Amino acid sequence: MNFTTFAIVEEKLKQILENSKANEKENAAFIKRLKKQSKRDIDQSFHKEHDAIFQKIDCLDCGNCCSTTSPIFTQQDIKRLSKLFKMKPAQFIAEYLRVDLDDDYVLKSTPCPFLLEDNKCFVYDVRPQACSEYPHTNRKNMYQILDLTQKNTLVCPAVGHIVEHLRNIAPKKKYP
Repeated sequence: MNFTTFAIVEEKLKQILENSKANEKENAAFIKRLKKQSKRDIDQSFHKEHDAIFQKIDCLDCGNCCSTTSPIFTQQDIKRLSKLFKMKPAQFIAEYLRVDLDDDYVLKSTPCPFLLEDNKCFVYDVRPQACSEYPHTNRKNMYQILDLTQKNTLVCPAVGHIVEHLRNIAPKKKYP
């Protein structure tokens, strides 16, 4: 991708995020209404939109999730990453992680220290589970994470697009 194309894509992704911020209340109200739908319908809608948007969006064009947020690190994640860096888990924790208000391990700082300049991940093959599953819009039981999905509209242009599109195509009578 040349610089001009990259700049256009980057601007379009920024615009999606700005739209999500501008429509935050409407998206929150939609998510609230969506919770009343069948679990299967919610999954089908999100999975269809997820597949469609990720044919158009490449996460490497954005990297906002890695630049602005931290995944939760499980003990398994810590073991894998410690092994990669030839460190003891306690050393890895001391160097890279802190405990958040929910008693979860998260990164000490953003952007992610493993994020490279081209938005690739230095630890991609052993990245945390939360990273490999992000943005979570293709998982089963989406109804369980609709609040997280709403928050992710402000971080991930793909999630913003998915929620915005679902909100715009949803018949008002179907979502009371």
